[in-house]
Amino acid sequence: MIEKWLVGVDLGGTTIKMAFVNMYGEIVHKWEIATDISNHGKNITADIAKSIDQKLNELDQPKSKLLGIGMGAPGPVEMATGLVYEAVNLGWKNYPLKDLLEVETSLPAVIDNDANIAAIGEMWKGAGEGAKDLICVTLGTGVGGGIIANGKIVHGVNGAGGEIGHITSIPEGGAPCNCSKTGCLETIASATGIVRITKEKLASTKTVSILRKIYEETGMITAKDVFDAAKANDALALEITDYVTFHLGLALSHLANGLNPEKIVIGGGVSKAGNMLAEKVERYVKRFAFPRVAESVHVTIATLGNDAGVIGGAWLAKNKFAQ
Repeated sequence: MIEKWLVGVDLGGTTIKMAFVNMYGEIVHKWEIATDISNHGKNITADIAKSIDQKLNELDQPKSKLLGIGMGAPGPVEMATGLVYEAVNLGWKNYPLKDLLEVETSLPAVIDNDANIAAIGEMWKGAGEGAKDLICVTLGTGVGGGIIANGKIVHGVNGAGGEIGHITSIPEGGAPCNCSKTGCLETIASATGIVRITKEKLASTKTVSILRKIYEETGMITAKDVFDAAKANDALALEITDYVTFHLGLALSHLANGLNPEKIVIGGGVSKAGNMLAEKVERYVKRFAFPRVAESVHVTIATLGNDAGVIGGAWLAKNKFAQ
């Protein structure tokens, strides 16, 4: 009997990551293509189909080897139909992604939110391996999240479960968020939020800092700069990272009280700060969580990096289509 492969697809605003994954969750081959957002992203499904066919030809493999596609897309997704309610960066609204993908590829497909499939990937083969109750938060340009309870993603009534980034952290007078609210966690704990806070601190204080020197010399500052400076015991950077991890830990403690998870996994570009970030967040999670919850939860850094989404997508396909 021919060994079956799963197709994992992780759709981003800049690139589409794809992989052929075996039934054990091991990546056989991975690649990526540019995301064509022109014409409201109408070329995306055709581009994916063409790329899959080209890769099969390169590897000299038949299409019958593919069991199905599991794909993550930005924004809330209706699991039953694979409808993407809204993906602002792609220009999608009530977009029938599953139907279009199946037509273009001639393969069965299952669609979920991109942060959800990253969480599933970490549960299956990453930092959350072995845990059935976990929270995955991704800190990148924005803040995404996936909540897994008893081994299953929490979708909620209309697909918006796990929107960790839009927990209100500053009830009054907070910074505006892309979601149209203000004071969301995303405005603080994302890479964008960290940069904003840093610039505000530099403008409102005269504190001597590595960050001030970087900003004056380059006109730019990054979240990585902030955490690198904090690791060097820069006072201003430590103040900023403590503020960010306080709010992140507080928000995650509230979620932890509701879920009582075994693990909280932090991914995304900001997670490259590593153990320093995890330790600071865990300190605040344990401080604010119910004691029984606090004693069982562990905060850890995601281990799959950019592979989390394609592995999570493959798991979706396996769970949906494998007999």
